[in-house]
Amino acid sequence: MLYIVATPIGNLDDITFRAVDVLKSVDVILCEDTREALKLLNHLGIKKRLISYYRDNERGRLKTALSLLLEGRDVALICDRGTPGVSDPAYLLVREAYKNNIPVTPVPGPSALTAAMSVCGLPTDRIVFYGFLPRKKGKKRKIMEELREREETIIFYESVHRVKETLGFIKEVFPDREMTLCRELTKKFEEIKTGNVSDVFEYYKDKEPKGEFVIIIRGKN
Repeated sequence: MLYIVATPIGNLDDITFRAVDVLKSVDVILCEDTREALKLLNHLGIKKRLISYYRDNERGRLKTALSLLLEGRDVALICDRGTPGVSDPAYLLVREAYKNNIPVTPVPGPSALTAAMSVCGLPTDRIVFYGFLPRKKGKKRKIMEELREREETIIFYESVHRVKETLGFIKEVFPDREMTLCRELTKKFEEIKTGNVSDVFEYYKDKEPKGEFVIIIRGKN
């Protein structure tokens, strides 16, 4: 059995009872970063065999993971934070499992995407989720200009290193839209800033950004 297990995005108390039971019961845990996984597992008092499984080695580790599953081992896939498959590796392994008649089950729980949607104060019945925008400025602007024409609420992640640059692009491309910027959700320094794009840009203009960000922009009226 392959278990796709959601883990906390910040507050370790957000782990579900079922996730704990699954992590205790499986033979192997595939994890994005073994160091991050150990923090969680040590907190839970769980000792398991860990195999690193992240975007850059995903294709190379597929064979190893599939071999374990074909041997009848129970395997859990986790990412550093949140739900695998939401801007983190999962789909290639899940697809191969199905091809080989290996059962797959989700162990749902925390996700930065759904957490941000729940507190953004914007319509979320229809959304466009883009994950992380391209790093190159030209590609990033092109994507934003395409998204500008969408009526759905737009959601994407951004890293601390590029968030100020991205906010500058948002101000140029979506000057009159409402937006919400969520930072460090569920953590000690959680911050949720809502308002007009220009207001949010001004709020962060002179601040040194810290943490992980989810950006939500209202769609075209």
